[in-house]
Amino acid sequence: MTKIITICGPTGIGKTGFAIALAQELNGEIIGADSMQIYKYMNVGTAKPDERERRLAVHHLVDFLDPAENFDAKSFTLLADQAISDIAKRGRVPLVVGGTGLYIRALLHGLFRGKPACPATLEKLNQALEEKGAPALHEQLTKCDPKVAEKIHPNDGFRIVRALEVFLTTGVPISQCRQTHDFKSDRYQSLTFGLYMDRKLLYDRINQRVDMMMAQGLLDEVKNLVNQGYSLELKSMQSIGYRHMGMYIKGDISLEEAVRLLKRDTRRYAKRQFTWFNKEKNLIWINAEETQNAIETAKDFLT
Repeated sequence: MTKIITICGPTGIGKTGFAIALAQELNGEIIGADSMQIYKYMNVGTAKPDERERRLAVHHLVDFLDPAENFDAKSFTLLADQAISDIAKRGRVPLVVGGTGLYIRALLHGLFRGKPACPATLEKLNQALEEKGAPALHEQLTKCDPKVAEKIHPNDGFRIVRALEVFLTTGVPISQCRQTHDFKSDRYQSLTFGLYMDRKLLYDRINQRVDMMMAQGLLDEVKNLVNQGYSLELKSMQSIGYRHMGMYIKGDISLEEAVRLLKRDTRRYAKRQFTWFNKEKNLIWINAEETQNAIETAKDFLT
């Protein structure tokens, strides 16, 4: 079974720098497991590795997809499998790095077992989405699957429709389906690090990073995407940061309020990520500053 190193943790904790340090020491290459860093033209708001960081370590599954295209855990697993195989064949170490927990879980343990999407149900839901709007469908989702509804923004039509389709065709909430991963069937032999730091320190870092993103031109980035024809209703544009700037662009809220909500929602997202990764098996929690300890542990694992 192929050996891989996995590095996960909440947003803003320093996964990129941590991963680059390990990649340089372990003759490794990085495979991004981030549902937003996959998109082209979305650099500031995703904290995508910059050119300097990509020169320090080879990155895969970063900056390759058009923002209008949809991407899911199945798509990620297929591409990540290919990248891992290629990296391993060249005698290098695959490092899977990111904060999208579902992607990492699917790669390591497989996707939850579920029926294929029903085209007829999807068509009806998409028609209802167009006629009634996402908030109305979100209210419907809240009644049948409150757990997942709490995690989906009321304007995120794509995820709302998908969650409703699963419930209507299977009778089982998607939140319950996602708990049925078969953790006994490991797909890789993985050493998995979860990065942590003092929660208050992390929240301070998140607030500072949002200020830095604004200074680096997050608002202009979103305006440029809109000018290129990308709708604010796209799945990619409903993500944290882009959704908030979109609310300002549409005149729904002030820029000051958009930034405040962006900081708040990013902190809440980090908290949810901690909760998710705490449920993962065989995860080694390590302080984000302890790269040397991780390097030694990884070398022992790889020998």
